[in-house]
Amino acid sequence: MQQTLENNWSRDVLALQIKSRLYERQGKAITNFKHTLPTPQSELAEQTLKDPYIFDFMTMAGPYKERDIENQLVSHVMKFLLELGKGFAFLGQQYHLEVAGNDYYIDLLFYHTKLKCHVVIELKNTKFIPEYAGKLNFYLSAVDSLVKEPDDKPTIGILLCRDKNNVEAEFALRDLNKPMGVSEFQFTEVLPDELKSSLPTVEEIEEELKGIG
Repeated sequence: MQQTLENNWSRDVLALQIKSRLYERQGKAITNFKHTLPTPQSELAEQTLKDPYIFDFMTMAGPYKERDIENQLVSHVMKFLLELGKGFAFLGQQYHLEVAGNDYYIDLLFYHTKLKCHVVIELKNTKFIPEYAGKLNFYLSAVDSLVKEPDDKPTIGILLCRDKNNVEAEFALRDLNKPMGVSEFQFTEVLPDELKSSLPTVEEIEEELKGIG
């Protein structure tokens, strides 16, 4: 009820959030916010993140790459923003940064109007490994130096992976000085046509069951 009033959700959006178990996912990401952000911003940032993120508006047929997932999220940006939550403003995909004469590209860059900071989202179509946190820490330093305005709060990073070990993620973030969180993400995967054709249809399964009976 509080979230509905605060976010001005319609009945359909409320039903969608209940179905996606938002209450169970809100504030569940592994983060280092308590050590890298002042109170109360750390608490607000903690509640802003979810785990897992559910992108059920996407259907992907393998094989697919991280850029394919990224493109799908951008093409469904309104639904993507709804899943991210209130306050996220989309700034760009493959956002270009130049550091020491070298080119770097952030997967997705947002600005959070309530937290008053930029948010870097990096997508990894694999299980989390500690090296990902180091790369994200580098991107956050770059955004703070090259993009952040003087009155903005420190940039926050979100690593979205297909799977993670919570203890491993906590260890990876523990001594980093930039605020970041690690969450899993899920979407609907569909079978390739050639694999579908090799599977029995519903009718064929029903016939088999009749024969067993």
